[in-house]
Amino acid sequence: MRKLVLVAFLLVTAGSASADVGIGLFIGDPSVLDFKIDAGYRSSVDLALGWSTFRDGRDQYAHLTYLATPIVGHGNAVLVPLRIGIGVAFYGEGGFDNGVNVAVRAPLELALRFRNAPVEIYGEIAAELTFYDEYNNDAFFDLQGGLGFRVYF
Repeated sequence: MRKLVLVAFLLVTAGSASADVGIGLFIGDPSVLDFKIDAGYRSSVDLALGWSTFRDGRDQYAHLTYLATPIVGHGNAVLVPLRIGIGVAFYGEGGFDNGVNVAVRAPLELALRFRNAPVEIYGEIAAELTFYDEYNNDAFFDLQGGLGFRVYF
């Protein structure tokens, strides 16, 4: 699993060597270290690694999401992008060594990207449909959300 995430990250960064790369933290459900890499005009790829929840113990979590930015509001000091996406999430109950669950996720993200600093503050709500659960064969739906920030390089 770790090799899959590493290969995906390397492929994304190799294809976007001149693009903005944002690194930050997202706190909520999930709580993750976040990497956002521009993939083209108004599109990007988001890679997150961390924990899916603190409620029932620390479940390891990773997702890879394609984000499109259909709308960008322009203010004097900030840009306000609205992003929608589709991706895949992997999480393991008690760690990936105990099995991996796979889900499809669809986030909606609203951000404040400051013009005079390489910083962005954002909020996200994501629908997640788990279609492969190691211990339970039933698909189930969940909502995720939280707040985060990114620093761009």
